[in-house]
Amino acid sequence: MCADLAEAVNEPIAIDPVDEVLSYHAGDIRAAILTLLKDCVHLREQLALMEASMSRGMTRGWRPAFERP
Repeated sequence: MCADLAEAVNEPIAIDPVDEVLSYHAGDIRAAILTLLKDCVHLREQLALMEASMSRGMTRGWRPAFERP
């Protein structure tokens, strides 16, 4: 009994990220998409700030890409 409980506690619980987002928004798909789009805008702004503030030598020539290759 205790061994089964210990195994159950140590096993990672597989959580679907899509289900997690929908659960956070109480099943409202439009609200979930809006939040994800706002997150994308925020991260792009942060990436632009980082690109403007760092030198090319600091990253040995690497530049961030805003679009997926």
